[in-house]
Amino acid sequence: MATKRWWRGAVIYQIYPRSFLDTNGDGVGDLPGIVDRLDYVASLGVDAIWISPFFKSPMADFGYDIADYRDVDPLFGTLADFERLLAKAHALGLRVMIDQVLSHTSMEHEWFRQSRESRDNPRADWYVWADAKPDGAPPNNWLSIFGGVAWKWEPRRGQYYLHNFLSAQPDLNFHNPAVREATLDNVKFWLEKGVDGLRLDAINFCFHDAQLRDNPPKPAELRTGRGFSPDNPYAFQYHHYNNTQPENLPFLEELRALLDRYPEATTLGEISSEDSLATTAEYVNDRRLHMGYSFELLVDDFSVAYIRGTVERLEASMTEGWPCWAISNHDVRRAVTRWGGAHASDAFAAQLVALVCSLRGSVCLYQGEELGLDEADVPYEAIQDPYGKAFWPTFKGRDGCRTPMPWNGTAHAGFSDGKAWLPIPAEHRARNVAAQDADAHSVLNATRAFLRWRRTQPALVDGAIRFLDTPEPVLAFVRESGDARLLVAFNLSATAVEFVLPAGHDPTPVAAPGVVNGRIDAGRVRLPAHAAFYGVL
Repeated sequence: MATKRWWRGAVIYQIYPRSFLDTNGDGVGDLPGIVDRLDYVASLGVDAIWISPFFKSPMADFGYDIADYRDVDPLFGTLADFERLLAKAHALGLRVMIDQVLSHTSMEHEWFRQSRESRDNPRADWYVWADAKPDGAPPNNWLSIFGGVAWKWEPRRGQYYLHNFLSAQPDLNFHNPAVREATLDNVKFWLEKGVDGLRLDAINFCFHDAQLRDNPPKPAELRTGRGFSPDNPYAFQYHHYNNTQPENLPFLEELRALLDRYPEATTLGEISSEDSLATTAEYVNDRRLHMGYSFELLVDDFSVAYIRGTVERLEASMTEGWPCWAISNHDVRRAVTRWGGAHASDAFAAQLVALVCSLRGSVCLYQGEELGLDEADVPYEAIQDPYGKAFWPTFKGRDGCRTPMPWNGTAHAGFSDGKAWLPIPAEHRARNVAAQDADAHSVLNATRAFLRWRRTQPALVDGAIRFLDTPEPVLAFVRESGDARLLVAFNLSATAVEFVLPAGHDPTPVAAPGVVNGRIDAGRVRLPAHAAFYGVL
């Protein structure tokens, strides 16, 4: 494996372990299942895997509520299984990144069990505790992303504790140096195991405003956000005080100092703030995080103006750091449905992979994206996500993007010998891995071909980006690395279009595998529906 900044321009394949492959028949995926399918992952042409949480947890939020940072939950296997996974991935040339959820724990974590017992125990100040107002109300107006107030009463202490997410996920008090030290020690445990990177969940939520000031209200016309239910009161506030505090910056520098002792390891921060792009630019540099991504391309807007504006804004503000882009993950509706509607074509699914992999930065591809999976329609009686249960029916939660991988066309899609934890729709079984593997024109084989070709294009891996002025629905830009210059254009619509190249741009067409290719004629680029054009300048 290449060792010099391997993560720059890397394609990182996200594995949601509950839904990847079940090897013991309990209906839930596990670490041995990932081991069994690593050859498949390597065949995609990706550089690394990111595994969502597999640590010991009561699973209130499916592993993002950690009860023991240093052990594997029996649902997923054992620590030995993870070590076997790590060894096999490395033998296949795959880097391994793991989720680290630092801002909060499970309420079943031993730290919280001790902290809630009294106001004077050794860990009394390890979580965010506050007295009630004189009338018994919570200490301020902060709200939880999952609905309702962000404070939960604890009778043992006669105080409220803060939870930015579920009440089963109490927030740690990062103002306490002992908490920061213990957190970094847990991170070190996995770095010593040999992991190659950390995806840092909700990393801007580590610190809260020590004065507990109220968040100001947000006007109704500005109440938008990633994945929020239309009636989620979380969108009614500017979240100036419950996250993204200035004290987080020195902590990120402490974290980076630890990572610098493991020069092959990297960090990828998930950032969701009032201005996520500005926060990403602030968090990602040579002193803090290696990479960062936000939810800006995980929204509904699929227009040239929005995509270009988003990337250009980050490019203008991130003068030192390295971006990472994703258009699907375990928290949002799958991009094929979100951007393509109910009957998106295979050409559209393949185009989306090429598009995100052609932007400047590293890329996270979510399991099933290489199959063109759409958003599953999970009926209410099968909903597992507490977010979906709280906001049904205006928001169905995140289960629709978390349904199990379809490995073959059998009743259980080759995922499990028993009933899966979420239903697998017939549409997904029809798009299974075995069928697509045998089809030379499938989305799966298109993805493989494109990712192999991308590795040969230095301009796409780590080059700069410069957008061209083109009309909707044509997104066009130039990628440049040293002497390598590549003009890239996408037709984001289902109708053929053409556009005139700007003066000074005379590309030699390159047939990019895995996508519908446009052509050039007398300075005009002609793009069929959902086509791409690549040309050497």
